[in-house]
Amino acid sequence: MKKNILLIAPLFFDYYKEIIKELELMGYTVDYVCDAPSNSNISKAIGRVNKKLISQSTKNYFYKKIWPQIKNQQYNKVLLIGGMTFALQPQMLEQIKNINPSADFIMYQWDSERNLPYSTCIHKYFNRVYSFDRHDCLKNTKYHFLPLFYTRIYENISKNKISHYKYGCSYIGTAHPQKYKYINEISSNLKEIADNQFIYHYMPSKIKYIYHKALAPEYRKAKLSDFKMEKISGDQIIKIFEDSKYILDAPQKGQTGLTIRTIECLGAKKKLITTNKDIINYDFYNENNILVFDGEINKDSPFFVNEYEDIDAYIYEKYSLKNWLKTMIE
Repeated sequence: MKKNILLIAPLFFDYYKEIIKELELMGYTVDYVCDAPSNSNISKAIGRVNKKLISQSTKNYFYKKIWPQIKNQQYNKVLLIGGMTFALQPQMLEQIKNINPSADFIMYQWDSERNLPYSTCIHKYFNRVYSFDRHDCLKNTKYHFLPLFYTRIYENISKNKISHYKYGCSYIGTAHPQKYKYINEISSNLKEIADNQFIYHYMPSKIKYIYHKALAPEYRKAKLSDFKMEKISGDQIIKIFEDSKYILDAPQKGQTGLTIRTIECLGAKKKLITTNKDIINYDFYNENNILVFDGEINKDSPFFVNEYEDIDAYIYEKYSLKNWLKTMIE
């Protein structure tokens, strides 16, 4: 029996490519479509402010590119990974459902409902809705709780033991105001322990910098030179990650779900410093491996004194991309 799946997902750091590879290993024939009409920083920024501002370009994209690609196909599964860039309109999902009446429609919500309020209007088209946000799942039984994943790339990093690290710590991420503030606080407090740091606050555009500068108190003392306008390639990110002793992390405002960087640290068996206090509620939490930053760094903490401690193999495998996909679609 043929297993055909339509994957609708963002281009975000090429994770969709790893998802496609894993689905193909599971025996699926995959058709992929991007979740937004443009990957340009300006278009994405406008879409995040108000989806109506890009509604016409979304219609053009759907009816000129997506619809011709999928209208004559029959899918067993439709998997939508919804995040901040998601732009398709409800009637478009209804059309996809109408031509695939027996397909299993699955949605994974890669942000909190608070940050993605528009997502609720498309839930009715899906057989199941998963979320990475534990608090959303506790508040509403329509969500099935499923944290994010690590790919085989990070599993391979765990097998390479490094005796000397190029960087004491590193952080690479989009400069959301709260993230920017907390990462800088962690970085400053780590100077004595990890002096050689790689901190990369990515700013998609000057327009977004001006917007945050005007509205976000966290940016009051920020300068444009504090941010990087160029994206780092996926290969560079992996290399910097591998060359770092500690990985820094902070969720954006309104988000309690664990970032993918958190799960990648688990996969790579890297030590993580995060401001997300909810991490202590997860089965892989270990104070030797994870430090929850609360404003101060104690260099005598077990985190700095002890080596990384392997967790139970079952728990480790549970967070792999393969298991993440099997949980949702099989």
